[in-house]
This record gives sequence, C-alpha cells and structure tokens, in this order.
Amino acid sequence: MQSQDVAQRPAPPSSTGPVVDVEQAEAALVEHYPRLVRLAYLVLPPGLGRSRRVLTAHALTQRALPRNRTPAPVIPAQSTGRDGDPGYAVVRLKVLRTALEAGLPLKRKAWPRRSQLPPVLPQVWGLKLFPRSGGADELALDQRLSTLSGPARAAYALRGVERLPDEGALEVLTAVGVADPEGALLEAGGVPAQYGLLDSPEFDPCSLQARPTDLMRRRQHLKAALAAGAALLVCGALLGLPGEGWGPDGAAAPPYARNPSAQAALDPAKLTRVSPAAWRSSARTDFSVWPARGDLTGDDALLRRALAVWARPGGTVQVSATPGTPSGGPPGPPQLLYAGTVDAARVVLLHDGLRIVRYAEPKDGAEGAALDFARVDGATRAEAGAVVLGRADGNVRYLTAPWVSEARERDLMKPGSGAMDLTLTDGVTAPLAGPALRPGPCTSWNVLQLTDGDGIRLLTDLGELVPARLTTGRPGAARDASGARAAHTWQPFACSLGTVRSAGVRSVNAWAFNEQPLPDASGSAAWVCTRAETWRGGGARVLAQFHTPGGRYGAVAAKAENVPACGPRDPHVLAGVLWKAEEGGWYLLAAGSRRTASIRAGGGVEGAARGSLLTVRAEQGAQAELKGTLKDGRSLGGLQ
Repeated sequence: MQSQDVAQRPAPPSSTGPVVDVEQAEAALVEHYPRLVRLAYLVLPPGLGRSRRVLTAHALTQRALPRNRTPAPVIPAQSTGRDGDPGYAVVRLKVLRTALEAGLPLKRKAWPRRSQLPPVLPQVWGLKLFPRSGGADELALDQRLSTLSGPARAAYALRGVERLPDEGALEVLTAVGVADPEGALLEAGGVPAQYGLLDSPEFDPCSLQARPTDLMRRRQHLKAALAAGAALLVCGALLGLPGEGWGPDGAAAPPYARNPSAQAALDPAKLTRVSPAAWRSSARTDFSVWPARGDLTGDDALLRRALAVWARPGGTVQVSATPGTPSGGPPGPPQLLYAGTVDAARVVLLHDGLRIVRYAEPKDGAEGAALDFARVDGATRAEAGAVVLGRADGNVRYLTAPWVSEARERDLMKPGSGAMDLTLTDGVTAPLAGPALRPGPCTSWNVLQLTDGDGIRLLTDLGELVPARLTTGRPGAARDASGARAAHTWQPFACSLGTVRSAGVRSVNAWAFNEQPLPDASGSAAWVCTRAETWRGGGARVLAQFHTPGGRYGAVAAKAENVPACGPRDPHVLAGVLWKAEEGGWYLLAAGSRRTASIRAGGGVEGAARGSLLTVRAEQGAQAELKGTLKDGRSLGGLQ
C-alpha cells in the first residue's frame, strides 16, 4: 500500500484540450520568441559552446511550428501575458523537447534525430555570435548550470524563466517525455535559486556580440579542401585502372594504387622496433626511444590490419584526430610502440615521428575498429611520459615511458588526500578513474602522477591519446605541478580543465598573477590565469579566473583564444569581474600582473588606479572596458 505522503507523479497531459492551428502557434512564437530562444539556450548542453548554442537555440525555436492543426496539452497557469494561450503551450513543449533531444548521445545503430544535427539555418559564415558576458554571479551560475543534466536545466529554466511552481514544472517535464521529472527538479534544487540572473545578457541569445572566426584556419581549410578535391579526382581516376590490387585487410578499404613506398609502409616486417635499453644512452628522450611492448608484438596479422586501416580506413572505421593533426597514411614504415590486449580490445600503438596512431579492434573480430591520431612532434621527456591505451567504464589505462618508475592516481580537488598507487605491468597502468564530465557538480578531477629520474609530474586526460602536462608558475619559468603547493594552486581550477577537452592540448599552466583584498574586508581573492598550449602551436586558450576565500571553485572572469597573453611571449594579463559584496553592493574588481603600473576602466564603469589593482563601485550588469599600462610604458588590454 502506498504511503499517503508520497506525491503522485502528474499524469501526462491530455490531448483533449483546444485545437491549435498553425497561425495561432505562429503568433505565439513571434510574440514570445526571445523567451522561447532563452529557454532553448538554457536547456541545450553547454558542451556545444556558446556560439553553436546560440545558433541551435534559434534553429530549434524556428522549427517549433506545428505542420498542421494540433491538439494543445493541458498546461499549468502561466504568468501575465500568456494565460490560457494554447498556441504558446504547443510551441514551448516543442522547443523544450527538441532542446533535450539535442543533448542525447548519438547511437551507432540509429539515425540521429534532426535536433541532434548542427543547424543548417540560421547560419552566419565567418562570424562567431555569442551572448555578452555577465558579472561574477552570472558566470558562477552558468558554471553551476553546466554541471546539471539536460532535464535538470529544463526544470531550472521553467522555474526561473517561466516562473512555474513545482507542480507546473512537473507537468511540463512529463509532457516533453522526461523519464524522471521529480529527479530533475530535485537535481535543479541543488543550484541556488538566482532566477533574476537569468534575465541578464549572459543568458540572452537575442542580444549578441560578433567576432570573426579563426581567419588563418579558414584560409588553411580552404586550401585543404582544394587539395582534397584534387586528390579525389586523382583517386577516382586510379580506381578505374585495371588490376587485382592488394584486397581488403580487416576494416581497411580497398587499395587505391600500387606504390612501392606505400607497400613498404604496410609490411609488418619493416616496422621499427627500438631496443628496450635505447633510451638510457640516447641524446633524445621522447617517443622515438620507446621500445615495442605488449603480448601481441609478434602477431603479424594484427599488425598488418593496423597498418592497412591506417593507410586506407574503411567506411565502418571510427576515425578521430586532435585538431591540427593530419590523418593521412604513414609516409614510411612507422615505429611500433605497443601491440597487445587491453580489456576487451586488441590495441596497436604506432609512431611516425609526427603522430601517435592508435588502432583498436574488438577481440572477436575487426568489425567496429577505431583509429585515433594525435600530434606529438617536438615532445620532450616531460610530455612523452604516457599514452592512453584504452578507456572503458569511465576508467583509463596508460602505457608509460620506459623511464617511468612509479605511477599513482591523485585527485586535484583533494590535494591533501595523497595519491593512490597504480600497478605497472610492462609499462601498462592499472585502470585509473578518468576525469569524465558527469551530471551534477564537479567534485573530483583525477590525474596521473608519474615519477621518473627527473622528478614527479602530473598528467591529465582531456579525451585524447596523449594526456596534457600540468604546470604552475610564471610564464617562461613554469614548473611541473608536483608538490603540495602546486596541488593547492590547481584545486579551485581543476574543473575548468573540462573547457579544453579534445582541443589538442599539450600542457596547461596555472599562474597566480595577483591577489586582491575584497572591499568588504572579507579576505583576499586570488587571480589565476590558466593557459592551455596546443601541439599545433596556435589555438592556445586562456582563462582568467577569480577565486574568493572559502569558495570551492574559481569563477571565469575572462577568456580568449589565440592570444599571447599569460604566455612566455607575453607574460602579462589584465582582467576584471563584477563582484557583489555580502551587504549587496556591486564592485568592479580588476587586476593585472605584477608589472602593471596603472589600470583605467571606461564604458559602463569609470575609474582609475595606480598599481596592479583596481576597485570601483559599479551597478549590476555594467559593462566596462579595461586598459592598463606596464611599468615599461607599454599598454595592456583587458582579456575579453
């Protein structure tokens, strides 16, 4: 017998309500378009990026019109202006449903839904569009919302944007097909009810800033497209030539030409195999001196399949490459790093001097093979410490360098808890819990700690073959994040590493560039700049983060890409944030690196100060432009 104090789940909305025609739905959509787009923007997964979320939110809202007359569901009462509007109810349900579908993972054996595909329209070529940045509270709220699941974000938006009570939100969530609406409301309740902040420009996809896309990358992509088109024409002509060819090898595609060099690159007997002791006497300590390891290094059939798939991957092969990494075939016989069984797969690791290539196939056949590329040219001993062998059930196995003597697992979010030993078997680690993004707050970030003759290093998995090296200190003099002080520096900013996943990151440095007393005498806030360098040289991502005393996370105050700030070429940075004191007053807080001589704020907030710190009274939502002057007289712009 069910207890009387357990709330019954609301029944799905009835289809016996009034019938809505297309004109009525269109009128509701046009009238409430900004509100509907804001709903979609808040519900869409944050991993899409702000620019794509904006375009997707507009596309989903514009596709929300029904094709014909549609029964309106029974919906809860709305705020003034939308009471009893069945047209609005129909369109809102469609927007929420498609926004939730856009966050669902793609399935290998099912066609993607239209909402899961990038929008064809609206589209703006050559421009990135994104909402204006808000203050510290808005940035903190956006970070908290990014940790929620899609249904929980929908619940928060229904409470905050639609001003629905919990009963009404439950009905709407049930109507859009959420499996556990009560759980979504409970999860959304874990985020502070700062609903007034949802009206700020930070969450308004109709009030946008425009910036150009990467001009150099666009030019490179155009050249690559022209070259690819020419190659397709040549390959098409060669496919028409007579001859038997090599025939398929596992998941490899049929060959496209007879070529002695290409044939040599496909011969397992010609693979380079380095002596296990070569690294001890070599002038270089990078991937080129790794020996071949694993229990299948003598399996010529497996090695031939791996080489053939690398040269000409078939249509069923899942191919991935880090940004800036060419995915073409080997220029000659590569070096064998590993061939063995990893969990439920056979894995081969190869190195051609420029790239690490990982081939994986299931134990029971070559169907479902995967091929991954990662650029590693110019790797040093510190960056050639480990390669990902495989991921399963949220865990990661690494193959470590031959000079690594010890491997451990450490949680950056708990620097005082020590490290847990990981067994090393022929260089292969025991499974390590990866820092995968999960629903809910970010409470841990596990990293790999390696010990070798040069000291201790921390490496973090960012979803690629080669983990990124973590460092701390002033640009140009950064050192490995290994001691207790370095671990405490990274603690509030560990979860921000999720923003540079799958970006081809080589290393990430955290630099505490200043400390600022808070105007309400509640302590001092730390200003930290994190800069992610990539293997391709360009595309570095910079975050200026603001950490108040007692806070668990740092708030992102400013971010930029492809700028020299906070790096060895330009070890200076200037950033600001709108901060709300406990008594309710708002302030513009700005800080520059220690060699900043003065700071001036203009635009929505006016103020100036000598030195590297600025504190000015401000209004909520104010926009300020920062300019600084270095001690040598050079100007310093604020990080945007």
